[in-house]
Amino acid sequence: MNGMKFTIVGAGSSYTPELLDEMGMRRKQLAVREVMLYDIDEKRLGIMEGFCKRFSQKMGLDVEIKSTTDLDKALYGADFVDTQIRVGGNKQRVKDEKIPLQYDLVGQETTGAGGMMKAFRTIPVMLNVARRMEELSPTGWLINYTNPTGLVTEAVTRYTKANIAGFCSGGIFPKMWAKRAMGIPYEKVQYDYVGLNHMNFISNITIDGRPVTEEEFVKIAAENDDVDLELIKLLGVIPSPYLQWYFHTNEKVAKFKASPKTRGEYVQDLEKEVFAAYADENNCEKPAALAKRGGGGYSEVAMGFVNAVYNNVDTKMVVNVPNQGAVSFLPESAVVEVGCLVNKTGMQPLHVAKVPEMCWGLIAAVKNYEQLAVEAAVEGDVRKMKLALLAHPLVRQWEYVEKLVPELLEANKEYLPQFFNE
Repeated sequence: MNGMKFTIVGAGSSYTPELLDEMGMRRKQLAVREVMLYDIDEKRLGIMEGFCKRFSQKMGLDVEIKSTTDLDKALYGADFVDTQIRVGGNKQRVKDEKIPLQYDLVGQETTGAGGMMKAFRTIPVMLNVARRMEELSPTGWLINYTNPTGLVTEAVTRYTKANIAGFCSGGIFPKMWAKRAMGIPYEKVQYDYVGLNHMNFISNITIDGRPVTEEEFVKIAAENDDVDLELIKLLGVIPSPYLQWYFHTNEKVAKFKASPKTRGEYVQDLEKEVFAAYADENNCEKPAALAKRGGGGYSEVAMGFVNAVYNNVDTKMVVNVPNQGAVSFLPESAVVEVGCLVNKTGMQPLHVAKVPEMCWGLIAAVKNYEQLAVEAAVEGDVRKMKLALLAHPLVRQWEYVEKLVPELLEANKEYLPQFFNE
């Protein structure tokens, strides 16, 4: 049968129409025959199916849109499976944010103690998806956007044989910064990108193949308004916006504690507005409120990967992949977030010739945490959970760890059978 089957796992996500929008813009590149929407939330799934049909018709996108709550049906014969799930919903996200804050620790959904709990809830579910793909779509590609994507990719790579590419829209942020700062097409911008998901640095920036000047570097760096510009100038490399949690920890914790709502609570309110628009049977446009949701560039990266693989177009992309020597001071098998050459054969990590020495310590410490956390999630091992938190630079103190662990486990009990089964 001609054309591809594109499955979205977690299709009740407010992001789903972004993928359809990008398909519409790439319709001449990508012969998508069927979009299969899968979710365990029947209400959200029904709303999303209705909106996606109206939206695709409005765009003139000739694609069959189906939905199911049967995972095997969704995965069967899929060429690409995009995963964007949130186990426990935003209700659990708010707990991930609030519990660490009680101990004056960063409360965030992708890193620290909160990020670890999201990983614990998510990894068993994602391993099930990957194992079903091994049987039902063995040549298909799993495009993972489920956070924390680095840990999810590490788990799927280590414990299954499924083809997986782990993504984060942050990989193209530096191109966007350069476009805004310099007024140039971001296709002209290249850089070395090294580290882990939400723990990475860019260096050796070039425009049309020439190194940027010091003045241009500062202009581009100034677009990253989450990390102090004077600090970036000192480092000589541009850190991910998520490095704000590490370089401005006390400031960010104080800001979180003073805020009337966590980010998760804000998103809960925002999604009510977004889904009211999706549910309106007269509406066939993406709601304006969706722009406030964050995650810009997500669909562009996902469909760029599809184009590279499906049409065998050599494309340089930032991907979470096994290291294979790209980052010299990390194990070969460790999943890293680096530039890769992508085509129909998969992803080839690009060796980073020189990693600035000041980046080594944080990257290595967080990788140590990630590998322990993945093992703890799969094995339900409380000892490894404690060791993971002790390894994490944002936790690391025993007096916090011994109090946090029982509280975090109890708050997530219904989603963590691996820790509670006798």
